[in-house]
Amino acid sequence: MFKIFLLQTLKTLSIGVAIFVSAVAIAPANAESIAAPVRFLITFDDGPSGSKRFNPTKKVLGVLAKNPIQSDIKAIFFTQTRAARGGGTEIGQVLLRREFAEGHLLAFHSSTKHHSNHRFLTPDEFDMSLQNGIADLTEVTGVAPQLVRPPFWSFDARTLATYHQHGLQMLLTDLSANDGVIWGVNWSWHKHSNLLKQLTFTRKEWSQGRMPVVNGVTPIVVTFHDVNNYTARNVEVYLNILLQVASELDIPVSAKPFYDDRAELEIAALARTVSDANSEFRLPGIWNWLWK
Repeated sequence: MFKIFLLQTLKTLSIGVAIFVSAVAIAPANAESIAAPVRFLITFDDGPSGSKRFNPTKKVLGVLAKNPIQSDIKAIFFTQTRAARGGGTEIGQVLLRREFAEGHLLAFHSSTKHHSNHRFLTPDEFDMSLQNGIADLTEVTGVAPQLVRPPFWSFDARTLATYHQHGLQMLLTDLSANDGVIWGVNWSWHKHSNLLKQLTFTRKEWSQGRMPVVNGVTPIVVTFHDVNNYTARNVEVYLNILLQVASELDIPVSAKPFYDDRAELEIAALARTVSDANSEFRLPGIWNWLWK
């Protein structure tokens, strides 16, 4: 009798162990299978360009509007509204209005003459720069901007709190072309490998369900600089690379791989903002090492 009881007990335990092992084995696959397909949320920093000859911002706008991958792509432009060679020029002002008229989302980057680090401005200078930038963009769009990206990716608890006081939410990025060098050597022979490496890291977050899903897709934020001539000439190349690296990493992309509606774009971006300076985040390139 005892022998029969023992055999039944061992059989029950073995079945339980088998079920447990099976559950553990399929957990990662299940996690990935329920992860929503991704959609790339394209952003540009530092513009608009005030260049009279080849204007990279104009080139970017043209490619976003018409290309063989997906026409009428809408992007977020983190603008320098009073930059000496950009938003502060007549050409720059015209481009700000064009960006909005073509359905893109205007957001705040800086309103000083140069690319000033917000952390290094005095409290009064910083506050005034926010007031000026918000006023500049409100004049163009009719509504106050909701998004900000700090120059040089540099922020702290104080600057973040000040953004919030002015109704601004901070958006960082998942992927970056690392194209912030505008003058001199501003090209890249590592476009594909660079984005593949960054998306590999982001894939871990995505597959574990740690990224927000908005309207059935996971927004993946990508950053370029529309004042970079090389970037402007290679926007279509970059768009193709994004789709290629997603495929290589077995990341499903939504039917529309890029956002094409300003309202949806803004909702997705707001879902990806950082509200706490002590939260976990990653900065692109050398900035992660420099500021963290």
